[in-house]
Amino acid sequence: MYGYTVTQWLFFFYFYCFVGWCFESSYVSAKKRRWTNRGFMRGPFLPLYGSGAIMMLVVSMPFQDNLLLVYIAGCVGATALEYVTGVVMEKLFQVRYWDYSHVKFNFQGHICLGSSLAWGVLTILMTEFVHRPVEELVLSIPGAVLTLSTWILTAGIAADFALSFKAALDLRDVLAGMERVKEELTNIQRRLDVILTAASQDWTSYREGAAESFHARREEITESVSSRVEDLKTAIEEKLEWMRSLMQSGNGECSEDVKEEVLDLKGRYTHNVAERRRLGALRDFFQRDLIRSNPTMRSERYGEALEELKEESMRKEGEE
Repeated sequence: MYGYTVTQWLFFFYFYCFVGWCFESSYVSAKKRRWTNRGFMRGPFLPLYGSGAIMMLVVSMPFQDNLLLVYIAGCVGATALEYVTGVVMEKLFQVRYWDYSHVKFNFQGHICLGSSLAWGVLTILMTEFVHRPVEELVLSIPGAVLTLSTWILTAGIAADFALSFKAALDLRDVLAGMERVKEELTNIQRRLDVILTAASQDWTSYREGAAESFHARREEITESVSSRVEDLKTAIEEKLEWMRSLMQSGNGECSEDVKEEVLDLKGRYTHNVAERRRLGALRDFFQRDLIRSNPTMRSERYGEALEELKEESMRKEGEE
């Protein structure tokens, strides 16, 4: 049984957070062939690894003389931690920072059989090989030095976590704002459809001609997620142009109220395009860094907007 003080438990947590960051950042950097500061926080710490290590030590306590039970306890305990952490983070930030949806035998994309089995192996490695020399090292540090170091680390990590937490919340708000703009653009397009139907006797020819050219052009647009918003903007601009032509030619019945509404829709369109451009500019360094540190992050609700921000982050990284 482990008889550590609170300070020692904290130090172990920070130590494994750092080791996890080294492993994860090295692995992802090698895979991406460029340096990636992996994780939720900006500093060299990954809380999930630290929490997982402590979880392994705690759940294995009653079974230290039975490797099979240690393995099972590690599988169950660490998998439960990974699942709960993933669900809470997605609920809070509307973004999934890791995703196993593409892996066989996954559950809701938060956990999968492969990672669960790996957690069990890591628990055995942790309890039998890794933690013992780490324990000896930490216990050999004078109490006053360990306490001072631990609380300095606590202050720094707490500040880092607070900044990272705020950046994640701000990123969520940016994604929500971009989604609201898309919804507003959709409403503008629908209203223009109604106005064109009522105002133009040539609506049928408009639909045949404009729709045909629109779909032909759509095939030329790249298959990136952001093309959907670009398609929406293109459709609105075409309809505004068609409405302008109708007003100038005198075809159809365009009352002053209709003309005023079209002008209002055009103003709303211009405003929303500018707003989406402002939100997508990603001027905040912490938000950009958060996206770069989690290249596989995705969002069920704001997928299109998130992919657009990823592209913008990559572009700014290239400029920097």
